[in-house]
Amino acid sequence: MSAVLEGLVAQAEAEGATRVTLRALVEEACEVGAARALRTLGLMDERAGPDIFDLRQLIQGWRDAKRSALSAALAWAVRSAVALFLVGLAFKMGVIERVRG
Repeated sequence: MSAVLEGLVAQAEAEGATRVTLRALVEEACEVGAARALRTLGLMDERAGPDIFDLRQLIQGWRDAKRSALSAALAWAVRSAVALFLVGLAFKMGVIERVRG
């Protein structure tokens, strides 16, 4: 229990409530609050499980696509740098002039 909740339970015990009754009250309030939150999010029906599964798959697909795009961009940048290096080396060594001439 949190410190605030523990303090409220102690206060209620001091006023005559039993700990068992208070714990039952807290558990029931938690269940009602969780049900309200799920209902607000639209996840209270029988399709909620498959919907959550689909959302998780969609998020995983997005993460995979992001990782793949980053990897492709990095590979493209490395290939471009190597190609520029080779072209520069060809100019420096005079390979381009020999091919033209």
